[in-house]
Amino acid sequence: MPYLQAMTVSEPSGSERSERTSPDLIDGLEAGVTTADGHRERFGVEAPARGEVVGHLPACTPADVEAAFDRAETAADAWSDRPPAERAEVFVRYHDRLFENREELLDVIQLETGKARRHAHAEVLDVAMTARYYAYRAESFLESERRRGALPGVTATELHRHPVGTVGVISPWNYPLTLSISDIVPALLAGNAVVLKPSEETSYTALKAAELLYEAGLPRELLHVVTGFGPELGEPLVAAADYVCFTGSTETGRIVARTAGETLTDCSLELGGKNPAIVRPDADVERAAEGLARGCFANAGQLCLAIERIYVHESIRTRFLEAFVDATESMRLGVGPSFDVEMGSLSSEKHLSKVERHVEAAEREGATVVTGGQTRPDVGPYVYEPTVLTGVDESATLHDEETFGPVVSVSGYADDDEAIRRANDTEYGLNASIWTDDTERGRELAARIEAGTVNVNESYAAAWASMDAPMGGMGDSGIGRRHGKEGLFRFTESQTVATQRGPQFAAPGGISYRLYAKLLDATMALQRRVPGLR
Repeated sequence: MPYLQAMTVSEPSGSERSERTSPDLIDGLEAGVTTADGHRERFGVEAPARGEVVGHLPACTPADVEAAFDRAETAADAWSDRPPAERAEVFVRYHDRLFENREELLDVIQLETGKARRHAHAEVLDVAMTARYYAYRAESFLESERRRGALPGVTATELHRHPVGTVGVISPWNYPLTLSISDIVPALLAGNAVVLKPSEETSYTALKAAELLYEAGLPRELLHVVTGFGPELGEPLVAAADYVCFTGSTETGRIVARTAGETLTDCSLELGGKNPAIVRPDADVERAAEGLARGCFANAGQLCLAIERIYVHESIRTRFLEAFVDATESMRLGVGPSFDVEMGSLSSEKHLSKVERHVEAAEREGATVVTGGQTRPDVGPYVYEPTVLTGVDESATLHDEETFGPVVSVSGYADDDEAIRRANDTEYGLNASIWTDDTERGRELAARIEAGTVNVNESYAAAWASMDAPMGGMGDSGIGRRHGKEGLFRFTESQTVATQRGPQFAAPGGISYRLYAKLLDATMALQRRVPGLR
């Protein structure tokens, strides 16, 4: 997901890039959709950069979801019986397949999302990192562990991890490669089968990603893709799954959680955010301005981790705002295949309208648009300028609700305590950012922010790309964690096996329970006093 600025990318020349048309890019991908029979109504998939439909896919039904789970469950046992190291080989190959097919993947992602190519490329990097991380660690993560027994030397206790069964994944449109596959990789490596319901807006990307997984050696029956609409497919998918992964809005996440609760199905939910940044008086103003421009407007702001609120110390507020506006106005907008483009299109006319409503409402409530605030049909039908506002009232819709677009508010603060209070003034808690030259103080303040990830001197990329550390939300931003051991353990059921080698947990024959109770008390006291027995 993150765009790593230090990474250099060579732009293919005209002779290196094939001039594929839209039908060429997505031709044959429909075959990857699982259906109960051969006939289904179809829906159109739009290319936001053009505002026109470029393909049609089956509108699956609950019967198709049922068929997908039936086939996945049948295949799961044989897969879970394979040693983890053997399962991991598939994902080592998948890592390489992603780069071998990079240009085609980027083309499909851009076709369906309209995002800048550098942000599409970030998705390929992210999925490759995810595949590599878990492929080389799954075996050790899943290895059975010795745990301390009830009575040292007498009770032998082991922890085993078993796959949950079949995992249902519901993924959104904004990062269609990352947010489909980053959950699927650890779920499969843990020994499960998967049924994926991608967004109807970006299903071709998910189908292309699945095709590459099959080419890497994943048995086809282990991963099924059903295409269509959430209101029809969401409930039957959640009801059939042994575990559910959902990424999307908080409103829909609550529905998923309620549905999962009815069958006591465990789930992880990554939901919305209204992410804050704090710029301290000792921060490098130019560095903070440039870094926050990336952090606010990556993927046209359609990023769960994007910064939407910036709080700047009053002593540097004017200097920062000037530098931030300069960085914002210098961004290169576009919808083409060049890596030089820094911001692309919004996803749809509907989403463009939401962003416009938020900005217009903020203006009516007294906010000032410092730069941006306009659609750019000369660039693309759904392109909206990166927009900076000041004077946003704390009662305004823009202050409280996630815009999920290229819009950010900037305001001042007096001291660290005020900055933390205002940063935490939200029901969300996904990501935050602190900019300071005093990194020790930055880490102290970070621990006071109520968010699942906090970055010091970076907007979101440092935490997201730290694959060994968990990532997720607090409050209305969700439950559960991606990445690290936690990101794989959620797809397992832990089992404790304890073997008693000596005396039973009962009073020996001929000893009263009163005396036995005293012996137990003495044993507990001994364990408390001897470090090796605690």
